[in-house]
Amino acid sequence: MGMVDISGKFEVEREACARGAIKLRRRTISAIKAGKVEKGDIAEAAKIAAIMAVKNTPLLLPYCHTLPVTGVDVNVQTVQDGVEVEVRVRAVARTGVEMEALCGVSAALLCVWDMVKALEKDE
Repeated sequence: MGMVDISGKFEVEREACARGAIKLRRRTISAIKAGKVEKGDIAEAAKIAAIMAVKNTPLLLPYCHTLPVTGVDVNVQTVQDGVEVEVRVRAVARTGVEMEALCGVSAALLCVWDMVKALEKDE
């Protein structure tokens, strides 16, 4: 077991996009839209979480190579039944950035849940 040797591959432009969503109650969505989530701005926190996760993917996934990420775009949308996140990652590297994009989406959605979980409790 071990990391795959990519030294024989050429550096090329790489791009990956991942999307995910979390379904939330109507009252939670209303609180997000009204800016009444106690922990703060959901979209901004989720964007920061996504970028941090992209940059730290090899710390979470032991067989992922450390890649020179050149760009990360994060889009967070509050929709009718929850929050949707899209993360697009770019790099000039010897291997793809799919895992970085997936880690970014996962962290963003975990961040959203952490920020709204109190609003989702049964009364």
